[in-house]
Amino acid sequence: MTTVTTRTVTYQADGLTMTGHLALPAGADRRPGVLLGPEGPGLNDVLRRRADTLAELGYVVLAFDLHGGRWFTDPQEMPARVMPLLADPDRMRGIGHAALDVLRAEPRTDPDRIAAIGYGTGGAIALELGRDGVDLRAIGTVNATTTGRPGEAARIRCPVWAGVGSEDPIMPPEQRDAFAAEMQGAGVDWRLVVYGGALHAFHHPAVGHAVLPSVGSHPLHAQRAWRDIVGLLAECLPVPQ
Repeated sequence: MTTVTTRTVTYQADGLTMTGHLALPAGADRRPGVLLGPEGPGLNDVLRRRADTLAELGYVVLAFDLHGGRWFTDPQEMPARVMPLLADPDRMRGIGHAALDVLRAEPRTDPDRIAAIGYGTGGAIALELGRDGVDLRAIGTVNATTTGRPGEAARIRCPVWAGVGSEDPIMPPEQRDAFAAEMQGAGVDWRLVVYGGALHAFHHPAVGHAVLPSVGSHPLHAQRAWRDIVGLLAECLPVPQ
């Protein structure tokens, strides 16, 4: 296992002081960068560990913040913050661009070789960066088959991979179909993997507090989705040997 260096980074976005988690691989050379976005409740240790794991594979990774350092555990409080955000593509893009600027400014990052991976709200932000024409090598989302403003998906310049649970009522079949139609109509190189029997946030380990009825952990599919994400990065953003 290679040595990973981590540090907390603060930056401004959405009127808040965001607190991100930067993970650097061993060495001093420039490496491909990965922007890693959290589920709606916000950045937590699960995502920080995923950032560290990607850094072990050789990527410079910024796990970005959504809520100014907060992680929501109240299932009623979180939607009041997240739903207006998801309804506002420009706000999502602002959060994504601010984090992208931090990642690009890191001297270890190759600014021309960056992918955006996100879960839930973080995945929606990754897609909005693509729809905004950002030069990314890959976009990967879990639980975020979200659609954008008409015509803007044509600006996506990289492969898109999306994973979703078959029993996710937040991203139901009609939403998945709309996402697929948007990607296909825009000529995007896209893939959609539906994980049978999985709910929303199936990738996340079980937590010790109340969650929405639509949310549930599925450890086997979580492992499969992670392998799919790592495979996407290996294909589209290989680490120099």
